Amino acid sequence: MQTIISIKNLSKVYDSGFNALKSINLDINTGEILGLLGPNGAGKTTLISTICGIVSPTSGEVTVDGFDIIKDFRKTRSIIGLVPQELTLGSFDTVWGTVRFSRGLFGAKRDDAYLEELLKDLSLFDKKDSEIRMLSGGMKRRVLIAKALSHNPKILFLDEPTAGVDVELRKDLWKIVNVLKSKGVTIILTTHYIEEAEELADRIGVISNGELLLVEKKAHLMETLGKKQLIVELKESLSKLPSSLDKHNIEISEDGMHISYTYIVKDEETDMSEVLQEITNSGLHIKDLKIVQSSLEDIFVDLVKEK
Repeated sequence: MQTIISIKNLSKVYDSGFNALKSINLDINTGEILGLLGPNGAGKTTLISTICGIVSPTSGEVTVDGFDIIKDFRKTRSIIGLVPQELTLGSFDTVWGTVRFSRGLFGAKRDDAYLEELLKDLSLFDKKDSEIRMLSGGMKRRVLIAKALSHNPKILFLDEPTAGVDVELRKDLWKIVNVLKSKGVTIILTTHYIEEAEELADRIGVISNGELLLVEKKAHLMETLGKKQLIVELKESLSKLPSSLDKHNIEISEDGMHISYTYIVKDEETDMSEVLQEITNSGLHIKDLKIVQSSLEDIFVDLVKEK
């Protein structure tokens, strides 16, 4: 895959001495959606702001489509669209005026046909003559995305794009992100909603205390760091496990109607067929069984706690 953003040994130390980024190394591929997860203060926004040229790095280098973010600032900024967390919009400006002005700021030639299509894609066209102050919070969020895309960027940064919006609008924005991906836009998404990363991202990066703990394909992350739980429903209540099952990490539910066995997916020593056979041979009367896979949220919490 072709790399569109390359980050080498990137660090940021503020004048106060706070070390916001600690030697970050990351390559982002053309056309992918990268989800960046991390608790508050982890460094997500600082990382995005540095790539976009808003924050100056203390050390390291970043290239965007082969151009250095410092030496070739104008070029790299023209390739990037940024949707910030804050609703930074002029209250009395119209939607159309806001988006046209934003395109002009990047020196892009006038292209009303493109902007009209963009507003239609974002379900904003019928609001194009409305003043920003008359829009709902969700519509303002869409205007921010329209502004960020007004100059046809190759890369779009979405910094907490669905913060404070309702579930229905969040899912509408998910559809917009997938449409943008289908058009070849590279998307970097920071979010507190882990189901959002699980739904959208091709790869997941986890940041904590300014350090990039890992970057993995979502499926690989779930497979290698996830856990599975075998839950067996019993026909009769159980007060104590049969002694033949003592060697396994099997737990009994409070009501005695379920037993559960938790194992790590990547653990090659786990032989589920053996465990199942021993449960069957133990004389327990089994009503039903199911296997539950840990979520991305479980993995994220474990990683941050471990760090």
